[in-house]
Amino acid sequence: MLSLDFLDDVRRMNKRQLYYQVLNFGMIVSSALMIWKGLMVITGSESPIVVVLSGSMEPAFHRGDLLFLTNRVEDPIRVGEIVVFRIEGREIPIVHRVLKIHEKQNGHIKFLTKGDNNAVDDRGLYKQGQHWLEKKDVVGRARGFVPYIGIVTILMNDYPKFKVRSCPTCFIKNVIFCYIWESTDYS
Repeated sequence: MLSLDFLDDVRRMNKRQLYYQVLNFGMIVSSALMIWKGLMVITGSESPIVVVLSGSMEPAFHRGDLLFLTNRVEDPIRVGEIVVFRIEGREIPIVHRVLKIHEKQNGHIKFLTKGDNNAVDDRGLYKQGQHWLEKKDVVGRARGFVPYIGIVTILMNDYPKFKVRSCPTCFIKNVIFCYIWESTDYS
């Protein structure tokens, strides 16, 4: 029923109102993208905000925690620091703590990571033959977090039907409904 009401509201709009609504929606999307790109520049990280997807870092971080990252080149990696890294061949980055650092005489640094809640280090997660991570593998370093705010991301990963069917449709309907509500004169 809601989808039919939605279509009726869209049909009742004149062309000018419809163009206005589409333009406003486009401005919201482009603003969000500009904010994301701005955060990338400010933090130096390709992904300035990530969601913890597993319990491997408990008790420090739990599933659904939203992490804020920085990745400044001049900051050295230290033992105990929490890093987010990407492994070749894996799509999703991993959030773990630096366990050991191996520094060569030429200044090149390699490091080993481990989840706080894991029994062993991450060598089993790295690509075959890789025993250490390098700075190029780091997406960012955790600088702050908000607990459980990323639970929606986990729901979308755990239940793909929720992501594909519900979220985009509901989001678009809600955004357009809000614009229709704001632009309609009910007096």
